[in-house]
Amino acid sequence: MPAIAELFVYPIKSCGGLALPRAQLLDTGLAYDRHWMVTDANGQMITQRTHARLALVQPAFDGDTLVLNAPGMPELRTPLDGDASSATPTMAATVWRDTVEAIDTGADTAAWFSEYLGMPAKLARFAPGSRRACSAKWTGDIDASTKFADGYPLLVIGQASLDDLNARLVAKGAPAIPMNRFRPNIVVAGLDAYEEDYVEHLDTDAGGAAAVRLRLVKLCTRCPMPTIDQRTGAPDPAWPHEPTDTMQTYRAHPNYDNALTFGNNAIVVHGAGAWLEVGQPLEAEIGFGD
Repeated sequence: MPAIAELFVYPIKSCGGLALPRAQLLDTGLAYDRHWMVTDANGQMITQRTHARLALVQPAFDGDTLVLNAPGMPELRTPLDGDASSATPTMAATVWRDTVEAIDTGADTAAWFSEYLGMPAKLARFAPGSRRACSAKWTGDIDASTKFADGYPLLVIGQASLDDLNARLVAKGAPAIPMNRFRPNIVVAGLDAYEEDYVEHLDTDAGGAAAVRLRLVKLCTRCPMPTIDQRTGAPDPAWPHEPTDTMQTYRAHPNYDNALTFGNNAIVVHGAGAWLEVGQPLEAEIGFGD
């Protein structure tokens, strides 16, 4: 039977992730996932696609504080939610084509990220009253929203899919890679390799009634970011184009303009407020898929 194998949140978009034993599910995804985003001076997102060193910014939660550490930098602490009063400074933050109101977390965080990246930067926090809608083309009848994730509240990957990819890498002499290259929120054990491509719903069972229902709506198309080793903030010098080169041989999807896909994006049908836990059984409903 499928079950949750791992849960991850990435408090700051494109920075380090946290493996959690349990996490609260919100309509927008797991609590505090992509709740913050690094931007340039104009509020445009900065990600590992252009600044791979963001991978080395490691977050931690300490009570009501987000704690950040990075190589060569002093520890930085910023409130999880902060002051929501009308006096709180706001800014426009842009994720791809979406611009939303965000909280400007202040001069100290701006100076920290500016020094670390070597360019003017800010840290934006998703504002309580903001809403960023997911594409109705993929979500259908559900009016889903997310925060600073690329496009959807959750990313689901089956453990067997990574195992299959790693077998292909090892067969050509390349090293196996960890799941963090793909930055999922929910890793599912008990599915066949790439079976998540065809899962329509994932349910948690609560006495016969689904306490949580997730709908998997769009395969995750992949940019070159999985080539970045999250431990070093750079590609492996010996295999700088892996796993992309290997994925190109079998994961190019004709329904996505031959983009590489790995994992499936999900939205919340119902169950916001519930807690997900590692080891929790899941029921997978298979659909026709893409």
